[in-house]
Amino acid sequence: MNVQGKTIVITGVSSGIGAETARLLRFNGARVIGMDRNDPTITIDGFVKADLSEQSAIDAAFRQLPERFDALCNVAGVPGTAPVDLVARVNYLGLRHLSARALERLPQGGSIVNISSILGAEWPARLDLHKALGETPSFEAGLAFLAKNPVPHETCYQYFKEALIVWTVTQSQKWFLSHGVRMNCVAPGPVFTPILGDFVQMLGEERVQKDAHRMKRPALADEVAPVVAFFCADESRWVSGVNLPVDGGLASTYL
Repeated sequence: MNVQGKTIVITGVSSGIGAETARLLRFNGARVIGMDRNDPTITIDGFVKADLSEQSAIDAAFRQLPERFDALCNVAGVPGTAPVDLVARVNYLGLRHLSARALERLPQGGSIVNISSILGAEWPARLDLHKALGETPSFEAGLAFLAKNPVPHETCYQYFKEALIVWTVTQSQKWFLSHGVRMNCVAPGPVFTPILGDFVQMLGEERVQKDAHRMKRPALADEVAPVVAFFCADESRWVSGVNLPVDGGLASTYL
């Protein structure tokens, strides 16, 4: 993949998919700037400590990023065992705000890559709600919308991954036409990361056992990272507005 000389910002860089994506991109000649609330455990080219749940903190962190970068990978996320408000802020509202700010510094041909999930596959059931949330013009307006349309804790992770898919698909062409910046989602299934146990707790043992026969095993983070990296590379320059499952075929078993 051609990422030689590109500068790429990765949130959630300190573990899991974010760390593996950073390793792969640097191996292929990219310069990686990480953002995370935790210090990185790998070698990268720059790091900004950031709380991605607060708009003011995101804006402060953004001011520390390079004046120009070529791609933004929104990998940071919290599991559904976290409070609903935190899931909303990190997995959706903060991601959306950072992406909009990134347009100021991404060139023509730039890329934004969002990590969704196969758990977001039921977005058609709530399409109108997700579109309405996506049309809110700001972080605070999004919070106000959610206050009027509360999300149950037991399904909040799925809800905001659905919302992320809908926002990515509906917003992508607007930004591609106006700024030449592509935006896509990568939708992993279960992945061996530090928060895999939280997902088992969130879904419940019955659901986990029910789905176990549908796949060979959870993914390794380095099996998802190459797809994230591909969306940053020149080879994907005509791909925008897609949500690509990377799940060992799990999603196909629901047809």
